[in-house]
Amino acid sequence: MADRLNRRQMLNTSVGAATALGLGATTLLAGAQGAAAADKVTEATDADADEAAEALLKQFADGVSHTQRSPILHSPAEHGLDYEDVTFPAQDGVPLEGWFIPAPGSDKVIIANHPMGFSRSGLPTHLEPWHSLWAPSGNGFEVDFTPDLKILHDAGYNVLTYDLRNLGHSGAANGGVASGGIYEARDVVGSLNYVRARRDTRRMKIGLFSRCLGCSSTFAAMAQSPEVFHGVRCLVGPQPVTAKTILQRRLAMIGLPDEIDRLDELIIMRTSIGFARKSPIDWAKSVNVPTFLYQVRDDVLTHPSDVQTMFDNIPGTRKKLQWIEGTTARWDGYLEFQRRPEPMLDWFATHFA
Repeated sequence: MADRLNRRQMLNTSVGAATALGLGATTLLAGAQGAAAADKVTEATDADADEAAEALLKQFADGVSHTQRSPILHSPAEHGLDYEDVTFPAQDGVPLEGWFIPAPGSDKVIIANHPMGFSRSGLPTHLEPWHSLWAPSGNGFEVDFTPDLKILHDAGYNVLTYDLRNLGHSGAANGGVASGGIYEARDVVGSLNYVRARRDTRRMKIGLFSRCLGCSSTFAAMAQSPEVFHGVRCLVGPQPVTAKTILQRRLAMIGLPDEIDRLDELIIMRTSIGFARKSPIDWAKSVNVPTFLYQVRDDVLTHPSDVQTMFDNIPGTRKKLQWIEGTTARWDGYLEFQRRPEPMLDWFATHFA
């Protein structure tokens, strides 16, 4: 009885928490179905607590099984950079959109990508609906990635940055499924193939700046197509994350801490891909270039053991892990490079030399 009462208390606040934390809440509260789910949870009794929990889990699964695009609101021109709009195919032919920023006289290029739900320009979390989704978790401020491009350019690098599939302006693919890096790995391979095919970049030294989902996707690409990374000088990877870890934390925040296995079942029914297949911890064992990871240690949306285990699984000693202290906001990790770029620039410089 105590367990059921505790569950009822948690469920009575879980719709609001889901909305606040971006837990597929756009789907959860959209239309009559979402409203009905909200009413069920709010009016839950002992008899229908399980039914209400199942309804919430289904709405949650709907929201996290497929990608949701955000707009591209900034450009390199805001920082006085010349750039070229480019398009190129992923490994499987999906059209990817991006910017190429030249650094005349340089023989070095950095390829940059982005986190889940973002675009190449960042995420407008200061605006609705993104603000309401993320502000209560401490992430209600904008992430603008274009200052990163200026820093890299001024440090002497050509830059290619692009939208992953189903995000930004890149092509729709795989039914919009959020694969946690499995399909997005093909985008990483496509970006390398593109740089090696362009007349002005084909002989350049290559480094990778792969953020969050982009980093997990890079790990997956190294597991799937290791030969493509021959000659890549290094990787800087902010905040790679395991889908199961971040969703488990989110479930706890909406009062369903023990439902991760049921959520897995529901996601498999929607995407055919369960948590066991989306494993950057396992893919990290295939990382074959010098790698620098950094992560907000007290990030409320994940757990330090996730990145620590990935780091430990990277073979060899050519690796570094840096913790960001004094914040619980994941977004601070995304902005770390433009606030304190020296360690990352040193990593690039050392391995490009």
